[in-house]
Amino acid sequence: MLTALRWLSLVDMPNFAALKPVPWGYVAFAALMLFFGAGGTRPASINQGLGTPGPLAYALIVIAAASLVIMRWRPLLAFTITSTAVITYFAVGYAFGPILISEAAAVFMLARRVELRRTLVAVAILYVAALLTGLAHGMFGHATWWGIGDAIIWICAWIAVPTAIGTAIRTRSESQAGVRAEQARRAASEERLQMAQDLHDTLGHGLAVIAMHSGVALHVLDSRPDKARESLEAIRATSKESIDGLRAQLDLLRAGGTDDAPLRPRSGLADAEVLVRRIRSGGVDVAVDIPMLQGIPPDVDEAAYRILQESLTNVLRHAGPARASVRVRHDNGALSLDVIDTGSGPSRSTAATSSRGTGIRGMRARAESVGGTLAAGPGAEGGFAVHATLPCVLEEAS
Repeated sequence: MLTALRWLSLVDMPNFAALKPVPWGYVAFAALMLFFGAGGTRPASINQGLGTPGPLAYALIVIAAASLVIMRWRPLLAFTITSTAVITYFAVGYAFGPILISEAAAVFMLARRVELRRTLVAVAILYVAALLTGLAHGMFGHATWWGIGDAIIWICAWIAVPTAIGTAIRTRSESQAGVRAEQARRAASEERLQMAQDLHDTLGHGLAVIAMHSGVALHVLDSRPDKARESLEAIRATSKESIDGLRAQLDLLRAGGTDDAPLRPRSGLADAEVLVRRIRSGGVDVAVDIPMLQGIPPDVDEAAYRILQESLTNVLRHAGPARASVRVRHDNGALSLDVIDTGSGPSRSTAATSSRGTGIRGMRARAESVGGTLAAGPGAEGGFAVHATLPCVLEEAS
């Protein structure tokens, strides 16, 4: 049986050059086991009428306790050494004593650190070895069915209880680690989705404006050079803004979740004037009704701006010749945003109105990220309408 235990630990042989740093917690625990074992063995031996234990008994006690130090690196090897020392101790005929505490600790620590299948094999071998050793030396009285039953129950409790406790703790730790890993994966996924949405909002809007001004510039290049120049200036400004936004997103992506990560640039309703001016320069007449609101929470402010940006970009892309109206109101702890247009471009019924479209799905996700709602679809009098309601408690200026 002891040979089988040693065989189990062969794959667990330590690389002693790598035993760093010293696990002082394990050293202290092993010292505590040695203190109980060495201090309690002699009284136990005298009480059982076996006299004073010899040097071999104390040597085995030292080995059983000291091997717990390497539990951190090689739990199966430590368990094998401790179990061998304890079985040898009882096989020689020494009295029951505190050396059993070291064995129970070894069983617990093995179950705590090693997968259940290997733990069960190891403790099963220990169980059989302990039972046979005890019966062979008459440690459970006469070898009657009653004595054997007592031995089975006693050894089972001695081994099974620490195994169950260690396994339960290990299972709980693995479960918590799994939950933390899943939370980390979910957070990373959400962050990637957020970055993808930010890139879509920034680049999608910029490219739409650039495409519109490029078409205008080509159309009036010969007849109205001044208008073509104006469109080219708008393309240059929009390109620079889009590149800056892309560079900020890439810097944030490269920095990951470190403390040195740059803050993601935020936009808000205060930037709506620049946005509307750009859309108007693309040929869309936009009527704006946005009151000056102070103290909008930054996340709500950004969500409202991105919804407005995507809505007007869709008008620019899909509505054809159209007018659009923007209306923002704050009432009863909620910020409402309406963008309505009169467009009926050829792509309006497919790209702009599809609930599967990236733009509308992204706007809805923006609204839901701050606890709001968004509805988008054909307007009551034609065209297209976007309505968002975002919970918003205005913050008082400090």
